Amino acid sequence: MKKLSFAKSAAVLSVAALALTACGGSNNPTPENTGGEANGGGSLSGTISGGGASSQEAAMTAWIDGFRSVESGATVQYNPVGSGSGREGFLAEQYIFAGSDAAMDAEELEASQQVCGPDGAFHIPGYISPVAVAFNLEGIDSLNLDAETIAGIFAGEITTWNDAAIADQNPDADLPDTPITVVHRADSSGTTENFTDYLAAAAADTWTWGVVEDWPQEIVAENAQGTQGVVGQVTATDGAITYSDASAVGDLGTVAVKVGEEYVPYSAEAAAKAVENSNPVEGAAENDMAVELDRNTTAEGSYPIVLVSYHIYCNEYADQETADLVKAFAEYVVSEDGQSTAEGSAGNAPISDSLRERALESISGIGVQG
Repeated sequence: MKKLSFAKSAAVLSVAALALTACGGSNNPTPENTGGEANGGGSLSGTISGGGASSQEAAMTAWIDGFRSVESGATVQYNPVGSGSGREGFLAEQYIFAGSDAAMDAEELEASQQVCGPDGAFHIPGYISPVAVAFNLEGIDSLNLDAETIAGIFAGEITTWNDAAIADQNPDADLPDTPITVVHRADSSGTTENFTDYLAAAAADTWTWGVVEDWPQEIVAENAQGTQGVVGQVTATDGAITYSDASAVGDLGTVAVKVGEEYVPYSAEAAAKAVENSNPVEGAAENDMAVELDRNTTAEGSYPIVLVSYHIYCNEYADQETADLVKAFAEYVVSEDGQSTAEGSAGNAPISDSLRERALESISGIGVQG
């Protein structure tokens, strides 16, 4: 395994316009290059299947539909089973690619060499989004909370909405004595991993379970399957709270998180600032684009509860047809057309040109096992 040649990650992930979805390749099927293909047919045929992060579901549906307009003979399928199950399915060769809200660990990367050839798998930032702390409390649309209070709520230590820890940060809010119902993901979830990564980094004295994909069983709470499941359960439960990809929270109330001396509501721009300060993950393939996020950032206007949801591909596939299909789909996703299509469905902003170029370069290396 080679050290990441991704030293310029800050520039690459300078999501100035905001990097809220991505993935790509080198044949550059941008609107300028797809030409007639985008309006009629393409030259590829066959089917590839992926599975993983439910946070990507809306964007993935848009990408698949858009790709069909470019390559009418090609089919892409995606099963939103959760990040952990997606990576497991990818390593078991159930899926050709995976979507994951967390990067593979060292053991998974090593295992990927058995599936993907000696260089293993690699990550492309496919969807960058804030994770909203969302709640259902009649008459209240937003609350200010610091990391310790958020951790106390999800650890089960703060149990009513008028608790002093909440009230002191929200003096103008008419807080009821309604019990707090925590709702977490029932499945192995990259969103859970990103959320608990924030809790473990920013409130370690209160959140003592570390970074986990599966919710700690000893915390008494409700659960639901997938992003839509937790949002639906909170919507139906007065006093409930959860964590979710921000694009899915709908009309729920949301938390502005304390960063430094200010409270920062989630937004595309605020998530981008957190990503700008990220560092590359070392020890993966040379073309890997996984990053480590600074959850303790004090940068003005930065929102630290952010997930980078990856597309995970093989560096080498078993046959040329599969490699060509994967490349073409990945290139469509990162194209201006693909980004615009997803933006309309998932609420993300288009990726920056620099991130697109780096993603295209990374995917250009996809080949065939020889």
